[in-house]
Amino acid sequence: MKRRVVITGLGAISPIGNDVPSMWSNAMAGVNGIDRITRYDASQDPVKFAGEIKNYNFEEKFDKKELKRMDRFIQLALLATEEAVNDSGIDFTDKDTSRCGVYYSSGIGGLETIATQEDRAQEKGYHRLSPFFIPSSIINLSAGNIAIKYGIHGSVISHVTACASSTNGIGEAFRAIRDDYLDLVIAGGSEACVIPLGIWGFAVMQALNKGDDKDYASIPFDENRSGFVFGEGAGTLILEEYEQAKARGAKIYAEVVGYGSTCDASHITGPDPVGAGARDCMLMAVKDAAIKPEDIDYINAHGTSTPLNDKTETMAIKAAFKEHAYKLNVSSTKSMTGHLLGATGAVEAIFIALATRDDFVPPTINTKTLDPLCDLNYTLGSGIKRKVNYAISNTLGFGGHNATIAIKKYVEEE
Repeated sequence: MKRRVVITGLGAISPIGNDVPSMWSNAMAGVNGIDRITRYDASQDPVKFAGEIKNYNFEEKFDKKELKRMDRFIQLALLATEEAVNDSGIDFTDKDTSRCGVYYSSGIGGLETIATQEDRAQEKGYHRLSPFFIPSSIINLSAGNIAIKYGIHGSVISHVTACASSTNGIGEAFRAIRDDYLDLVIAGGSEACVIPLGIWGFAVMQALNKGDDKDYASIPFDENRSGFVFGEGAGTLILEEYEQAKARGAKIYAEVVGYGSTCDASHITGPDPVGAGARDCMLMAVKDAAIKPEDIDYINAHGTSTPLNDKTETMAIKAAFKEHAYKLNVSSTKSMTGHLLGATGAVEAIFIALATRDDFVPPTINTKTLDPLCDLNYTLGSGIKRKVNYAISNTLGFGGHNATIAIKKYVEEE
């Protein structure tokens, strides 16, 4: 019999909160975390807005050497993970750490380090590169640093599937525990690319919003949407085998019950024109959870505010859920956070876990006029109280990567 997998710890740092309680409170309230870029002077650039981390003093958590030797995406990963581990009450000195893992992802990794080190090399010569250039920039070093900090000796992997990265990591962690390869996994993702190279890289692809109104920038499903808004952040979930969690008296947020992963195999950046891959991914997660499509109450959509994604994801939802697509709630929390790229799946997994706990669907904010091709209930303007027994989160990445996880409300057994 397959083992049950539950979520026993959460941690996050995001544009709408520097910890999980504040982030969830702001998501419930529909707070917009998008504002003018402050990490560099973008006043004369076409892209002026991003979802940045706000009011956080990194020097209080990291010493000067650590700040120099670890890219920002690694720092964010460690911050979110520290909160999640503390929240879970796990003491790794009492665990068989060969049965513990770290599945931590990023879509791009240490882009800021790469950019600054290339600038340094051009100015002073390549022999003046920092010896920490490579270990600060490669994607697996978020997972590696977490494993070192907590002494994790089991499987430590970084899944890289663009914007689907951390959802794939959470899904694979779920499978590893369910199928008895591991008992506990620190799973999540981080991203920190709000730098000129990152912003301009997506801007020249015509992927980003170039408007002048922060409250009409990330507008999923709106007929005037023109591109996504860049964001940065990290999310961490502690996934644990149910009997172990119960035996130690752990607080349980929700249960992970299903996972789907597909590829459109259609285009390097655009989705399958009819959303077939996303449709099949959602149905795969529902089947894996051993439930029916009509059991799903809430979908946290990928909802990027790009012309192609929002209409094709809507098509995929309607194809997967048929008439039930109009009865469930959908929302895009990217309207508040911006698009966190490789971290988005982890942060949005936290949102759906808390949605099941609190029976609350967070809103899609700032969308004014729906695209006629986007005709579902996107929970516009304000979140709502409703029973959420099952929720899914979609993440769809460049390369045609699709990933969906299904989460079930946890009801304490007597």
